[in-house]
Amino acid sequence: MASIMSAGMYVAYILQIADNLSGHKGNPVQPFVAFVNCSLWTCYGLFKKQRDWPIVVANVPGIFLGLAAFFTAL
Repeated sequence: MASIMSAGMYVAYILQIADNLSGHKGNPVQPFVAFVNCSLWTCYGLFKKQRDWPIVVANVPGIFLGLAAFFTAL
């Protein structure tokens, strides 16, 4: 699931770029997908039998930054 969301995060950049080039406010889809992706990777790292702290540490900031970017793009 997290790998699918990761791919979706990059595909969603197409909408962001199109809006930016036409002078409109950024589309909130990409930051929302990034938020979900980072949340899923963080859960994966935390709920593994042996926790994977590098994955958790690398993705926690993305949860907050993705959420902040989503709300500011509305």
